[in-house]
Amino acid sequence: MNLKIIGFVGLPGSGKGEACRIAAMYGLPVLVMGDVIRREAARLGVEPTDQNLGRIGSDLRAAEGPDAVARRILDVAQATGGDVVVVDGLRSLEEADFFRRHADQFYLVEVCAPAEARLRRLESRGRPDDPGAGEGGEEVTASCEGQRSPAAARLEQRECREMGWGMCEAIKSADFNLRNDGSLDEFHENVKKLLNLLISSTHASGHQIDSGR
Repeated sequence: MNLKIIGFVGLPGSGKGEACRIAAMYGLPVLVMGDVIRREAARLGVEPTDQNLGRIGSDLRAAEGPDAVARRILDVAQATGGDVVVVDGLRSLEEADFFRRHADQFYLVEVCAPAEARLRRLESRGRPDDPGAGEGGEEVTASCEGQRSPAAARLEQRECREMGWGMCEAIKSADFNLRNDGSLDEFHENVKKLLNLLISSTHASGHQIDSGR
């Protein structure tokens, strides 16, 4: 089976999930890296807060290696039987390199958006691991002091943790950059253009796709 994987990487709230929603409308299987951690939290009977999921993700990578989550995702991708699979939420260069080694084709797409817009999206999304959802009184580390709000401080904590997993290196290795700093309609159109290119192409060269602003 020939397997093409389109992976999305980006900071929390950048729009990866929205891009993957468009991919699902194309009929493509969408696998979410974070769902591996959420399933592990459920197995352990742990509440899926940002702090808990972050700890479980770190523990899993420490115990099984930095590509531990990617290995699980690849098994599911191969089991779909599809020739194009979308993966949402890569966190490290090791994960990207794992997919590059094991897929016939792999494209990594960075989705980027301004910090203020990302925080607004996360505060309104309503997932229990989002910054605006509350953490039951958990402390915010001193490195996050001086932020405008507790939600912003928790977002910085989350970004620092994911950067510690190697997200900066993954972003630098992206084949395409998809900017999400315009309207939602503009973003959707650019996602569709990129998906059309990657689905149909046997080899696509990287470039930046702007929102039009």
